[in-house]
Amino acid sequence: MLNHRVIPCLLLSNGGLVKTTKFKNGVYVGDPINAIRIFNDKEVDELVLLDIRASLDNREPCFELISEIASECFMPLSYGGGISNMNHIQRLFRLGIEKVIFNTALYKNPELIRETVRSFGSQSVTASIDVKRKLFRADEVMTLAATKGTGMRPVEAARYAEDLGVGEILLTSIDQEGSMSGYDLDLLATVSRSVTIPIIASGGAGSLNHFRSAIIESHASAVAAGSMFVFYGPHRAVLISYPKYQELCELFR
Repeated sequence: MLNHRVIPCLLLSNGGLVKTTKFKNGVYVGDPINAIRIFNDKEVDELVLLDIRASLDNREPCFELISEIASECFMPLSYGGGISNMNHIQRLFRLGIEKVIFNTALYKNPELIRETVRSFGSQSVTASIDVKRKLFRADEVMTLAATKGTGMRPVEAARYAEDLGVGEILLTSIDQEGSMSGYDLDLLATVSRSVTIPIIASGGAGSLNHFRSAIIESHASAVAAGSMFVFYGPHRAVLISYPKYQELCELFR
């Protein structure tokens, strides 16, 4: 088993998989069921699935599609998007989701997060914190697919999430997302030092060395990537891929 998790992060939009850049300009990259089957064959340890339109459209999770995906998925599956009440959470866990991921509800309905932690344990709850770099102001945490500011700074939001009882934080740099140019290592390091719960680095991975830098230099506990696992080559042709287990073992020695 790897010492650090390497997690594909798949984005759902209107039933299909897309890949965004800086949370915009979603490009269709395929059918989620086909992608899940490929990741199964590649023996991925864990998968994150985010419906990026659900909260924006003010709708609940697409349980029928999630059920299909979960039934095909042979690895632990985390889901976020449109979760707004305990009925949603109970249904997701019954479908086989291992962790629920909260973003908008963190700020809109914190009691829901507390109740989920009390009912299912902190290990079942992930906070998604999306950070936008500001030119003349401190970085701000955004919500609703980066369309609405929270007024909170990254460290403040991370401590707030930890106080709610979440088990880990998926920390995404909006400005790096989809760039494949590397994580925001300063952001990762600052937030990692501020809390005791694990931080999953997200936004910008394009190489194995980026994984290593996030873990070794910025003290992330795990790494997530999207573009790196769905695009290939300079023209970003769609190709589902994942590093070989031995490559990852050597990377984190």
